[in-house]
Amino acid sequence: MMKIDNLKIFSGRSNPALTNAICKEMSQPLGNALIQSFPDSETFVKIIDHIRGDDVFIVQPTSKPTNESVMELLIMIDAARRASAKRITAVLPFFGYARQDRKDQPRVPITAKLMANLLVAAGANRVLTLDLHATQIQGFFDIPCDHLYASPVIYDYLKDQPSDNMTVFSPDVGGLKRAQAYADLFDCQLGFIAKRRISAEVVEATSLVGEVEGRDILIVDDMTETAGTLTAAAKILKSKGAKSVRAAVTHAVLTDTAYDRLSEKWLDELIVTDSTAPDPRYVDYPITVLSVAPLLTQAILRIHNNMSVTSLFKIKGF
Repeated sequence: MMKIDNLKIFSGRSNPALTNAICKEMSQPLGNALIQSFPDSETFVKIIDHIRGDDVFIVQPTSKPTNESVMELLIMIDAARRASAKRITAVLPFFGYARQDRKDQPRVPITAKLMANLLVAAGANRVLTLDLHATQIQGFFDIPCDHLYASPVIYDYLKDQPSDNMTVFSPDVGGLKRAQAYADLFDCQLGFIAKRRISAEVVEATSLVGEVEGRDILIVDDMTETAGTLTAAAKILKSKGAKSVRAAVTHAVLTDTAYDRLSEKWLDELIVTDSTAPDPRYVDYPITVLSVAPLLTQAILRIHNNMSVTSLFKIKGF
């Protein structure tokens, strides 16, 4: 039996519904904190609950408005540290700036590393995150970083659907390892698409490798913002005779451009999680939202009880 003594969970304003779902999963009240913005847009935080000596978890995906979400999280961590919390775990279901993880051009920052430094400097003792854009970001931290995957949640949703006619596709060469994991889970074929990025919002799919004609295609990726990669992939797949094209993406940070592309209906279904707050516009599109609250709840409980989180990676009994 996992203990929840001296465990406190607080939520930033980025995705309070997810934090409430986590608290409901473990029958634990949400920590009481005052978070407000001054007229000049400065953020003010006051921890109302007594947390001296407690194990504190602060849930805040750093999604849009990204800079506000990041600063709010840092201020909450600092407030908890100054209130003498025993341990502070920053729970980032979505880790913003993860795509800026390397110097791929002259005179550019490695902002993902800066994010790691800021979290440590603010007072975080541990980080819990989900589906990083690049797994090596774990190495940016000088504190423990637990990196979970949404694949068990997505697999549970898809496992009862026929997979004998399925091909799992990566929308680019960089995501092949992720696609291979899904292909192994469903014991189906694997494929990938070569793409050429024309601009930040425009992507052109140039060629593909894998069996497509008459098959049900599942595209897997870590995140989508403009849906440019997914739409370009769906277009070329359907032009090659795909029976259906669905996409499973952990983080949906959808822009207006993305909704315009989704309205073209090249994708038969877009499967996302609530790692970022679901947009009310989802109901007008073929978007299915899966909750990662049970997965994060188990991770939080295991961290609090100093247990391994390895079992959370197991699917299909292995």
